[in-house]
Amino acid sequence: MSMERHQAVFREEAYELLAELEKVLLELETTPDDVELVARIFRAMHTLKGSGAMFGFDAIATFTHELENIYDNVREGRLQVTKELIDLSFAACDEINVMLESNEQTVHHEQIGKITAGLHSLLRTNEPVQTDTNIQSEKTQQQNNTASVSNDMSSSPTTYFIRFQPQPELFQNGTNPLLLLNELADMGECHIFAHMDKIPNLEKINPEECYIYWDILLTTTQSANDIQDVFIFVEDSCKLKIEVVDRTDLDEEVDYKKLGEILVDHGDISVEAIQDTLKNRQPIGEMLVSAGLVNEHKVQSALLEQKHVREVREKRLREKDASSIRVASDKLDTLVNLVGELVIVQARLNQSVVGNHNPDLIQISEEVERLSSELREVTMSIRMLPIGTTFSKFKRLVRDLSHDQKKEIALETEGAETELDKTMIEKLSDPLVHIIRNSIDHGIEKPEDRISAGKPRQGTIHLSATHSGADMVIQIRDDGRGLNTKAIQKKAVEKGIISGETELSEKETFQLIFAPGFSTAETVTSVSGRGVGMDVVKRNIESLRGSIDVASTAGKGTIISLKLPLTLGIIEGLLVKLAEDYFVLPLQSIEECVELTREDVARTHGQNICQVRGEIVPYIRLREQFHLAGESPEIEQVVILHHNDYKIGFVVDSIIGQYQTVIKSMGKMYKDIEGISGATILGDGTVALILDIHKLVQQVELVAA
Repeated sequence: MSMERHQAVFREEAYELLAELEKVLLELETTPDDVELVARIFRAMHTLKGSGAMFGFDAIATFTHELENIYDNVREGRLQVTKELIDLSFAACDEINVMLESNEQTVHHEQIGKITAGLHSLLRTNEPVQTDTNIQSEKTQQQNNTASVSNDMSSSPTTYFIRFQPQPELFQNGTNPLLLLNELADMGECHIFAHMDKIPNLEKINPEECYIYWDILLTTTQSANDIQDVFIFVEDSCKLKIEVVDRTDLDEEVDYKKLGEILVDHGDISVEAIQDTLKNRQPIGEMLVSAGLVNEHKVQSALLEQKHVREVREKRLREKDASSIRVASDKLDTLVNLVGELVIVQARLNQSVVGNHNPDLIQISEEVERLSSELREVTMSIRMLPIGTTFSKFKRLVRDLSHDQKKEIALETEGAETELDKTMIEKLSDPLVHIIRNSIDHGIEKPEDRISAGKPRQGTIHLSATHSGADMVIQIRDDGRGLNTKAIQKKAVEKGIISGETELSEKETFQLIFAPGFSTAETVTSVSGRGVGMDVVKRNIESLRGSIDVASTAGKGTIISLKLPLTLGIIEGLLVKLAEDYFVLPLQSIEECVELTREDVARTHGQNICQVRGEIVPYIRLREQFHLAGESPEIEQVVILHHNDYKIGFVVDSIIGQYQTVIKSMGKMYKDIEGISGATILGDGTVALILDIHKLVQQVELVAA
């Protein structure tokens, strides 16, 4: 593997570590006494430093070492977690991100110097910081220890045997060995055995001396160097042994070492002594203890190792089929495109066998349809990612903006495990940022204003995601001041969006905030107030074939709901026909289809409404909307869909049936056509246009207004 590929792997791992760091730093800010969070930050910094030095990112390694040194002081209790430390840590993460994105071509030395100086000023003692020369020697040592990818970045777990035998005066140095053992336990699957055979009789015990030593079996993805770092401050006051005991390939059907082999490897007994003892027929552990060659504690420790490795191997074998690999997103996109082409070919095959009475061809066609359907579902599921990856980014955004606005705001999330197409997640980020920024700036009041209004001084923004049939609903809810309908209408009149005589419902008034250039802010801030944002949000959401809705109560807060399809690549659609042209309506919005005769039209005196089981449903004639020539048939079909909070129908000539629709983007010449969101290719090569329901309804509403 070339160095470039190593560096690409490092950058990918580093981005994940930085995302994890931001998440943990936010948790640490609320619970500054949590030693486990500090330990996680320290380990992430150590991994970044070591891997960065190994793969040629020397600036990152040097800078990260400063952070590692600071959090080592926090871990040892010499430095407290403060807001200043958290702010500097976030600033450091931002600078590391910049260096990663530019492959260290961009290094803000002045900013890094300020951060480093700020970190040093936090130290209570003037402890010397490890120099760049030390880092370089550590880099050389790591390069000599491995010829491939760093152990820190390895995803394959290794089992280590660790014997930690402290000197009796360990307690006198103020060291608590239990903290070291707990840190090891956090690194992976761990079994610990305490040797107590050196404890003297009660009258001879010195309570200030340590008589116990430990054997630890640890299965972890971290390296031996990481394990040794746990004991870095007690190396001079203990005997430490770290060795690999299991790296056997899971495909090899090899049992783990026998009890006697383990004891020999530990140096607890010789091979000759075991061979002499094996002449008896007792279990080897009992024989060795009976012969006085080894004590019972060491046998129990060896049995524990044997059991631990067997359990780990069994677990790894069970998880082997569920293991994951990294795949480049462009390869995944290519796979989705190929599956889309396969769906089109399968539709063509089905059409070819229609009317063909050859049972073999029909059977083959049905089998291809089944396989392509399963392949489509599996491929689309691969593209699905939990939306929590996006949600976690907004906690940092809320933290920084609330501090800038001198407000106290907490972000709550719900449904982070809900899955959505990766392309949708990428395109959702900017709209959600706009909405959350507006909630912070316009929605949540300052602490003193909230107290005056009888609210808690800390405001809350609640971000949730749930599945609703074939759609996902994302809600952004705040407990701020809510929308002022009078102020919105007044500003809309000033902007010329509506006339002074226009009467609007509350819901129609809320929709005005999506008009281009609209803003009720009296002053422009760095966050909002220029009237740029919410119109872009709506346009972006509608480009994803989604919809946006607003509900608000004055003085209590605002809820903005986004409704989106789960995927963009292949959808279930209803294929319909108008004259000689074919169109597709998204199936998830359709409730039912009913006939429309000329007698039905006459009874409504030319009004575009029909009666469905006692309910009046308005409809849109697509022939008229698209200016298609020719006479409509005697009996037309009305496709009834659920749009926002009401039903609406679309009148078509005939309904062909359900169709797996592979969405193809329109060319540049046709990208701005209203009411069309894309196209698909039918089995016979005919192009069918995919209708944009929301745009069509908006067009009719504008004409009616």
